[in-house]
This record gives sequence, structure tokens and C-alpha cells, in this order.
Amino acid sequence: MRKTTALRAAAAVTAALLTATACNSRRGQDTQDTAAGGACKGQQTTGITDRTIKLGGIYPLSGPASAYGTISKGVAAYFKYVNDNGGMDGRKVQFIVRDDGYQPPKAVEEARRLVEQDKVFAVFQTLGTPSTAAVWDYLNKQKVPQPFVATGASVWGTDTKHPWTMGWQPNYVAEARVYAKYLKDAKPKARVAVLYQNDDFGKDLLGGFEKAVAGSGVKVVAEQSYEVTDPSVSAQMASLARSKADVLLDVTTPKFGSQALAADARNTGWNPLHIVNNVASSAAVLKPVGFKNVQGVVSATYFKDPADPQWANDPEMKTYMNAMHKYAPDADPANQFNAYGWAVASSLHKALDAMKCPTREGLRDAVRNMKDVKVGLLLPGVTLSTGPGDAFPIETMQLMRFKGERWQLFGKPVDTREEFGPLTK
Repeated sequence: MRKTTALRAAAAVTAALLTATACNSRRGQDTQDTAAGGACKGQQTTGITDRTIKLGGIYPLSGPASAYGTISKGVAAYFKYVNDNGGMDGRKVQFIVRDDGYQPPKAVEEARRLVEQDKVFAVFQTLGTPSTAAVWDYLNKQKVPQPFVATGASVWGTDTKHPWTMGWQPNYVAEARVYAKYLKDAKPKARVAVLYQNDDFGKDLLGGFEKAVAGSGVKVVAEQSYEVTDPSVSAQMASLARSKADVLLDVTTPKFGSQALAADARNTGWNPLHIVNNVASSAAVLKPVGFKNVQGVVSATYFKDPADPQWANDPEMKTYMNAMHKYAPDADPANQFNAYGWAVASSLHKALDAMKCPTREGLRDAVRNMKDVKVGLLLPGVTLSTGPGDAFPIETMQLMRFKGERWQLFGKPVDTREEFGPLTK
């Protein structure tokens, strides 16, 4: 899939911000970075020793996407738990969190701080498609791993020029394919209205959906976009309602997801099947709208919902719950974003354990050579797999419907690789 204008703009932002300090950055790398010897000779060991490993993360702790900031608490709780239980292969984790406010220029600034001042081993988790797009050129030029970015843009798996960057969650095209299959099976004549964020995130999922329903009876009859700087999506929702579509595909981040759900609930004259994308499906997004107003909303997931009682006796869920209470007492363990953080941190632990060399190159190679790796908080049937020509760790999701005060899984997990074939450019 081709890069969009927003990705190119992000690259331009990166270049402009970094040009003035490029020489100083290179001098810092030459004089302070370290390299391995022996069988791993020449590979980078900056940020890792026999006893410690330093990781950095960039999250929107403030700004329009600040609801995602709590993910860092789930990640930090996992690392603290691991540290208290012997560390990662004996190494204690130091996790440094930076706030970019969901602003790409700020993300570049924070990435530079992590690499050039903090000397991290890897920038684990940059959140959001715009921020990740802004920093990946820099991190790849510096040869710093950028594993498991918190964004499902398909470009992280189809691009071949940034080997140090890797996604984790199901890409937005894979998620769109799950919704397309559901509608083709359950509502084969569906008329779909789409609300989407006007950036690579929104366009990626919308484009994947349109391609997946092409040639079927499912038709997109109306589209409305919004900017992350918009105060609300009320006007867009009013316009979509006039289409009289019987399905609303809601491709939003949390703030706007809540607004769209609330607008849908208020408009009693329009009652479409509301499909909300995974990144805005947390109960923390739905609760302000009122659970009674979001009954029957559909989404898809790939990890265990901590609010779902069916996982109450699950060993990993018990560990997660106890660790959140101990290490992040100010965070809600039932919040899916915290569980996401725990699951992705656990996934990184698996990759670090699989490194052939304890080096940046070793991590880069490990995340690209995973075979059915099991992670405790992922749903049954969902594993991590990558390899030559496949840089998407997770491409299996299961549908869920909101009922009562929580999501309930239904149907069977959909392996989009098997159902639709591999995703390519």
C-alpha cells in the first residue's frame, strides 16, 4: 500500500528538525555508543549490559489522544513486575516515558532525547501513526530498534526501507477485513456510512474496508472525515445520518469515538449497526456515553478483556491484575488500554529472550523471525508470527458485541492471512 501525503509530510518534518543537529548527533554516536565483541562483533550494545536494559517509549500523555497515555502504565507495570522477579534474562529494565502530546514534531524531539541523551537500547512503542511516521526515518538512520509501535498502519509491515521499525497489533487493513467479512455474511446488502480520522490511520482502515467489500452487495454510501484538531464530530455525524445507511463504520481515536457514539445515541431517528474500530473500543471510551446507549455496538479484538469474567481465573490475567494493583495503583486494571500495554510488553520480553546476540541488531532480527509465539494476554488462537515477506506479528482477530456493561466475544477468530491472503504493498 502506497504511503499517503501525511506520511510524506511527516518525513519532511523529520528532515527539517534533524538537519541542523545531524553532525552533533553523529559525533555523539561515535564517541558514546558501544559495540559487542566475539560472535556478535561490531553490533550495537548501547543501552544494554549484562545487568540492565534501557528502553524508551513515546506516548500522548497530554493532548487530543491522551486516553492512550495509560498504555504506558500497563507497560511500566509489566517491567516492574519482571524486575522484581529476576529481570529479563537477569537484566533489570529501565523504562523512560516521554510525552509528545500526539504532535509529530514533538515526537521527533523526544526520540532524539531518548537516543542521544538517554542512550536507550530501543525506542519501544511510539504511539500513533503520525508520530511514528515522523520518527522512523531518524531511528532507522541511527539503527535504533523501534519495535512494536502502537499503531496498526499497514505501512509498518509492507515497507522494506525501514528494517528497524515493526508493528505489533493487527494492522488496520486486517481489522477492516474482519468487519467486511462480518457484513458480507450477516448483512450482505449493507449500506455503510463511514466516519474516519483524516490521516494515515483513518484512510488505511477505510481503504482496506472498501477493497475487502469490492464486488459484494455491501456498499459504502457516505463518508465524512475529521481532523484531530476539530472540537467535535457532530456536524459529520449529522451529515452521515442523512444517508440513512444501516451500518456506521466508526474509524476514530478515543475522544472522537466517544463523541460519535454519543451523537448516534442522541439521534433516535437513525439506528444503524454501529461498528467502532478497536482503538476506540475501550470501556473507558464507552462509559461516558452511558452503557445503556451503546448496547449492540460491534468491534473486534485480539487480546483478553480484563473486564470479561470468563478470564477471571486465567493465570496471566491474575498476574496482570495483581501487578497493576501493586505497581500502578492509580490506573484502572479493567481498562483495556492497560491490558494492551501489559500484552505488548510481554511480547517484547519474548523477542528479547529470542535474541541470538544481546544487541540492537539482535532485537531487530528477533522481531522479524517469530513463529507462533504465545503471549498470555492474547486470545486463544492468536500468536505472534513473522518471517521473510511477512512483517505483521498479529493478523487474527475476533468479533465482539457490547452487552450489559462489557464486551462479549462472538463467532470464531478470523485469521485474515488465511481468509484474504497476505497483505502486500
